[in-house]
Amino acid sequence: MSLPPKNIEELMERCALIAGLTLGQLAEQCQLQLPANLQRDKGTVGQLLELVLGASSGSKAEPDFPHLGVELKTLPVDRFGKPLESTYVCVAPLTDVAGLRWHDSWVCRKLSKVLFVPILAERTIPLAERQIGSAFLWSPDAEQHALLQQDWEELMELIVLGGIDQIKGAHGKVLQLRPKAANSKALTSAIGADGQPIQTLPRGFYLKASFTASLLAHQFGTNSGTC
Repeated sequence: MSLPPKNIEELMERCALIAGLTLGQLAEQCQLQLPANLQRDKGTVGQLLELVLGASSGSKAEPDFPHLGVELKTLPVDRFGKPLESTYVCVAPLTDVAGLRWHDSWVCRKLSKVLFVPILAERTIPLAERQIGSAFLWSPDAEQHALLQQDWEELMELIVLGGIDQIKGAHGKVLQLRPKAANSKALTSAIGADGQPIQTLPRGFYLKASFTASLLAHQFGTNSGTC
């Protein structure tokens, strides 16, 4: 594992060194074996980049680069630079959430400064041949911050009021709440419609693909590639 980067400049230098490499080439440098696909190892790509770039938080409740306040997010894209899926942020709290404020939320802290690493990851491309793109740092501007906060507050209000099972992926302009579980048996506690305790699938907050597409367009230009 690489030592944590001393500063933002060193982190971005490391990103520049791996831009253009395939995941197979990067894994070979680290003497690691990639799985054949991501069906059972969805976190493999993120873990590989954490290892190479020197992320040090592990599973702790803090940003991936805690001393820099930077969260790492891989961004699978197609050859036109369009995101292929929504971007997972963190698990959503479903109990003891009354009084929780946006500025104290894990979503707000996670998204305060994000290192996005685009990966050319069309499903027809074997995992080892998927290419790492040009990473970029992002922090929400005032408008984006307001949209994130509004979506979070509306979704959390539904959770507090027992409407967890009414929340669909279409809720929210930039942030959505979706089931986040390995299988349908992995249930967790939540609040029911009448305020009673219920069991439901864990939920996670995700950035909508349309939102990350707008970030890529702003960073690279609407029709320019990211690799």
